[in-house]
Amino acid sequence: MAEEEMMVEVAYATPEEQLILPVAVDPESSIKQVVEQSGIVAHFPEIDTSNMKVGVFGKLAKVDGKLNPGDRVEIYRPLIADPKEARKKRAAEGKSMKKGARA
Repeated sequence: MAEEEMMVEVAYATPEEQLILPVAVDPESSIKQVVEQSGIVAHFPEIDTSNMKVGVFGKLAKVDGKLNPGDRVEIYRPLIADPKEARKKRAAEGKSMKKGARA
């Protein structure tokens, strides 16, 4: 381990639970290494570290990327619906509601 460590956070959330873990890491650690070191997979075994989407403070990042002190790594869950299709559906529902209001 390096002489100096930096503090970062690793975050993951499900509809029922959210967890943010502070972690002291080597400044040269990759995002994937930080996630693995955090132990968050023990709390959420559904996290697949070999195929996960991550970000730092809401910006998409690569798992081999580096971090700065104080960064928060966010692990993203897979989408359950296509955002474009969901938006089209909401727009169509809104139009039908407007038509119904006039009748």
